[in-house]
Amino acid sequence: MHASRLSRRAVLAGTAAAAALTTVPPLQGRAHAAGVTAATPSYRWRNAVIGGTGFITGVLFHPAVRGLAYARTDIGGAYRWDERAARWTPLTDHLGWDDWNLLGVESLAVDPAHPDRLYLALGTYAQAWAGNGAVLRSEDRGATWTRTDLTVKLGGNEDGRGAGERLLVDPRDSGTLWLGTRHDGLLKSSDRGATWAVASGFPATASASGQGVTFLAAVGRAVYAGWGDGNGTATAVNLYRTTDGTTWEPVPGQPTGTSAKVPIHAAHDRHTRELYVTYADAPGPNGQAAGGVHKLATATDRWTDVTPVQPGASDTFGYGGVDVDARRAGTVVVSTNNRWADGDTVFRSTDGGRTWASLKDLAVFDVSETPFLDWGEDRPKFGWWIQALALDPYDSKHLVYGTGATLYGTRDLRRWAPRIRGLEEAAVRRLISPPAGEAHLISGLGDIGVMYHERLTASPSRGMATNPVFGSATGLAQAAAKPAYVVRAGWGDHGNGAYSHDGGRTWAPFTAQPDIAKNAPGPIATSADGGTLLWSFVHWDGTKYAAHRSTDNGASWSEVSSFPKGATPVADPADPTLFYAYDTDTGTLYASTDSGRSFTARAGGLPSGDDQFQLAAAPGRSGDLWLSVKWNGLYRSTDGGVTFAKVASCWASYTLGFGKAADGADYPAVYQVGSTETITAVYRSDDAAGTWVRINDDAHQWGWIGEVITGDPRVYGRVYLGTNGRGIQYGEPV
Repeated sequence: MHASRLSRRAVLAGTAAAAALTTVPPLQGRAHAAGVTAATPSYRWRNAVIGGTGFITGVLFHPAVRGLAYARTDIGGAYRWDERAARWTPLTDHLGWDDWNLLGVESLAVDPAHPDRLYLALGTYAQAWAGNGAVLRSEDRGATWTRTDLTVKLGGNEDGRGAGERLLVDPRDSGTLWLGTRHDGLLKSSDRGATWAVASGFPATASASGQGVTFLAAVGRAVYAGWGDGNGTATAVNLYRTTDGTTWEPVPGQPTGTSAKVPIHAAHDRHTRELYVTYADAPGPNGQAAGGVHKLATATDRWTDVTPVQPGASDTFGYGGVDVDARRAGTVVVSTNNRWADGDTVFRSTDGGRTWASLKDLAVFDVSETPFLDWGEDRPKFGWWIQALALDPYDSKHLVYGTGATLYGTRDLRRWAPRIRGLEEAAVRRLISPPAGEAHLISGLGDIGVMYHERLTASPSRGMATNPVFGSATGLAQAAAKPAYVVRAGWGDHGNGAYSHDGGRTWAPFTAQPDIAKNAPGPIATSADGGTLLWSFVHWDGTKYAAHRSTDNGASWSEVSSFPKGATPVADPADPTLFYAYDTDTGTLYASTDSGRSFTARAGGLPSGDDQFQLAAAPGRSGDLWLSVKWNGLYRSTDGGVTFAKVASCWASYTLGFGKAADGADYPAVYQVGSTETITAVYRSDDAAGTWVRINDDAHQWGWIGEVITGDPRVYGRVYLGTNGRGIQYGEPV
């Protein structure tokens, strides 16, 4: 189940959303909407705590400062560990809408001689539709940054994102930096990252579809570069080095064959002068079936195969992370990766790789802080996608490793717990803030399904919604007049839809579902009284299918041929017989007056051509509809979609939601991600979009935030915002 669910991450948590964003025009140069934005109020922004939920691709302890460490993620930015507070501090939340592609961290680097210096290589996708990468450099451990835009693309959420650090401070000169790219060879900077040029003398030729440089490692005064574009033959070169910073040469005698096709990570034992390298037949994190671990005696160029366990026909996997103990010669740890038969593990050796012990065998886990990780005995608790692996240079028993969902740590090599406070990487798809009940928030996420948040400051005690377990959520809806009734839809191996009669605390699967639901689960809606369900179906590749309707709580379904295929159904919050849908292909609003049995066209001639346009219904009112059509603006209808008028107070609207009205106001607070001036930001209106106030600030932007937003119907001013990699942000006036 894990393999199929997590392999969709690039599509559901990144690629599909990113592809939609490629049509966003530059925001500079647009005319300002005059007189519509009031003074910015003071807001406090925090994460609704879940704990991780995303792929930790790298962890790096600073070699010269006790307790200082950094982590990188594939779509959620970079973090610094605060030892005193025992939590992670986000370092890239200042990156805004135009810089959404920079929330994926390709690599990070520290300067051993200058502890306050930190470097980040940013870029989520290396595809043609994505923007170029950038390098951020800091003199204060990431509190402030100076930025250099690159002319090449980086791939923090591409295959190979769990490989080693591609960014390195030269061990001979702190002013020199190296950056390995996927498709543009090796870059070099001689001014601490301010400018970059192709490194002369690097002999490898980049492939348009390959991995390029997979890691850079300092070995004394030399630099080693892993090369991922070899073909796995006896003549392939997968490892290069330079001893003078100018001339590069292949490392002689290096391992060959399929199991050593791609070098993944490297770690140098300065005591024994040996370099350990992990290999696999593919870059990972998916798709690895073979691999090994080899060490190089750097003084003699003698290689030794020290693979702990050889993959086999029925136990396929590669090797991922590797690190050495800075205090004890010959002590090394390595991780398996993509091992589904026996489950991934971390091996440890104290004799230079001659013998190994699996740390999984005696591991005891405490996941009480993040209960969603407790998936039962039939699931690999030790984790999967283990490519980030790091030993504390000041504590031989302090070891951490990243997985596809969290970061585990131990202080005694036996007892493990998540080390994830402050690090939130969920890709958020759906949000509900109920009007009553225990929870103020229910969320639908990429990869980790649906969560019921009893508190915003602690991970949901019930963990992932079960019965059934979903991977990514595609739909989440609550009956407006019967808030105890909630339905959800998503990618699951044991059903794709479920309902709750207790506000989302517990769930039961639909007893039946349309055949198409398994391969194309999409958004779902429930009528105001919970008596009718409408389920739309969209495959992850964009193919749209006919919607289906149920009036018996999912026991049976009938096709609704007049519903626009692939549209998101919206229930009227006051009249249970009314449903709406916006056909983005034609720019037409459709409505049903017979509880979803049939739909007819109403207003037409509206913006079309983008599946991300969003229709929302104002709570407590019948026929009060709002249509967000991105840079085409915001439209409103008060007659159930018969007519629409364009809202003059903003020129762009990406997602919109409602919350409790301000004191004395007769209309709910309206929240949106949109543009009233030259920037895309988070706004609130207390007068039905007559005027707006910006409620986020330049330090809290989180890249792309155009998926979902909703206010709290019980707390004026509180708003919940879904991000694509920085979890659920919630803001409150202060």
